[in-house]
Amino acid sequence: MKTLFATTVISLALTGTASAENKGSKEEAVAMVKKAVAMVKAEGKEKTFAAIADPANTTFHDRDLYIYVYDFNGVALAHGNNPKMIGKNLITMKDNESKLIIKEMIEVAKSKGSGWIEYKWPNPVTKTVEPKAGYVERIDDFLIGSGIYR
Repeated sequence: MKTLFATTVISLALTGTASAENKGSKEEAVAMVKKAVAMVKAEGKEKTFAAIADPANTTFHDRDLYIYVYDFNGVALAHGNNPKMIGKNLITMKDNESKLIIKEMIEVAKSKGSGWIEYKWPNPVTKTVEPKAGYVERIDDFLIGSGIYR
């Protein structure tokens, strides 16, 4: 009986570790955004946005991490998880708690240059709505962001 209990505890511990490893960290999200910002500056928007849209590009797609780009009117310029959003004005998009998330991202990028916002969003890996923290950074007249699921 003790062996079964110990095996169960170890199994649960390993599963928890595996889940944590399958999620991106705050540091990884910030690093991914900074790579996208650097690429825009070095290679231009068109090439960067194409790289963001390519799910095979591991620079901008890693587990549950991906990049999104919005102009300051709320129009999606690039999206690493949902290409159907590109070209749409999403300024009034809300999370499941009615938080205007794109509007808040824009406010943070414009007023602070960079920062974090908290919201609830569907996780592309688990397919469930989870608490998420999004990091955004201003570049010219748009923002580049990524987020972590908590």
